[in-house]
Amino acid sequence: MTEATLLPRNEDGIETVIGVLRQRFGERLQTGASMREQHGHTTTWIENQSPDAVVFPHSTEEVADVVRACAAHKVPVIAFGTGTSLEGHVNAPGGGISVDLSQMDKVLAVHAQDLDCVVQPGVTRADLNTYLRDQGLFFPIDPGANASLGGMAATRASGTNAVRYGTMKDNVLALEAVMADGRVIRTAQRARKTSAGYDLTRLLIGSEGTLGLITEITLRLQGIPEAISSARCSFPSVDAACRAVIMTIQYGVPVARIELLDEQSVRAANAYSQLTLPETPLLLLEFHGSETGVLEQAETFREIAEEFGGTGFAATTSTEERNKLWQARHDMYWATLQLRPGARGISTDICVPISRLAEAVTAAQDKAAELGLLAPIVGHVGDGNFHTLILIDMDSEVEVANARQFVSWLNDLAISMDGTCTGEHGIGQGKRPYLVKELGEATDVMATIKQALDPDNILNPGKILPG
Repeated sequence: MTEATLLPRNEDGIETVIGVLRQRFGERLQTGASMREQHGHTTTWIENQSPDAVVFPHSTEEVADVVRACAAHKVPVIAFGTGTSLEGHVNAPGGGISVDLSQMDKVLAVHAQDLDCVVQPGVTRADLNTYLRDQGLFFPIDPGANASLGGMAATRASGTNAVRYGTMKDNVLALEAVMADGRVIRTAQRARKTSAGYDLTRLLIGSEGTLGLITEITLRLQGIPEAISSARCSFPSVDAACRAVIMTIQYGVPVARIELLDEQSVRAANAYSQLTLPETPLLLLEFHGSETGVLEQAETFREIAEEFGGTGFAATTSTEERNKLWQARHDMYWATLQLRPGARGISTDICVPISRLAEAVTAAQDKAAELGLLAPIVGHVGDGNFHTLILIDMDSEVEVANARQFVSWLNDLAISMDGTCTGEHGIGQGKRPYLVKELGEATDVMATIKQALDPDNILNPGKILPG
């Protein structure tokens, strides 16, 4: 495991707050070791730092009660959604109270004519789309995991549809949040645009629970397209595939999704999802629009792909075939682990300007090979974002050291290309060392905002900001 920084513990305060919350919440306050460990970080190589208790609120008022109790005794508060984040976001380096929002899982309102809805933070992406399906609407942000919408807002999630529909920051109209002193605020109304004051909505989106706990979200929705077509195409190299992506975006083809799998990832997908794809770099695409529109888009991409040696192009509008293909993409984490049974999968991501994509992906492949690492690549490459999943033996000091070197090198590469050390995973604990490199003195401004809104540093301390 990678050791995470510890923060000073407020033992007396924690004990007092647990007593207060036990009286308030009864059995919805849990202190068992397994429950606490489950609410520390479990999805990567950062060590698990468990909270001292987990509370399950049902309403904004109850979240505010928790925060007020913690504020009164200067005890840390860590929001928890489904636990799918990848950079130590839910760890409790100074102990404290984990606020599990999974039971706040109601769709509060759907305004079909306005193409928006209001949800509690524990509603998951998949559950929302199931709820909306009969109304001809859907929420487009798809990070792969069935994450909670509160967590997706807190980490500024994106995913496979971002190239057309944007990220969470583009699809949230308003938030309700509990601030560090227990006040409840609303950041905006349901209007599609506003010039009223500071943009607190986007300040809280991506703040990873360090500025407030999100308790209600107003989301933009989309109409389900008249027609959807998925396509796949194989390429002789990752460089060729990436150059086809660059040309497709620059040409203005309105792709909804465009995903890259390198040859190792395709091999894993074939074995795990029982596919028979050529084991060379692969692009998966999806087109949304009218029946004629999606055909035209697919044909335009086919012509572009052929210029870069693309072969085996195939498109389909069959729901069953499309779902099988995209399910294989969403299962890539589990599929990739089968390439080296028993290894730990370390997922990291960067994002670069689209013109530097081919160079960045090729360099990442070469660096992994140089270090002797098995590190398959997949990516939401339509917006320059890609992931590596490094498969390492955690008992091997050499492999762990090489993996750390690779992750550091990859983050520095992205920043050197005017990119970012994280396109969608967030900073959390894992990427804190790179934030100053990327943004410089802007991190001082972030620290000033944090100090103003959370002077006692009780909201998810030890995350995002260096120090």
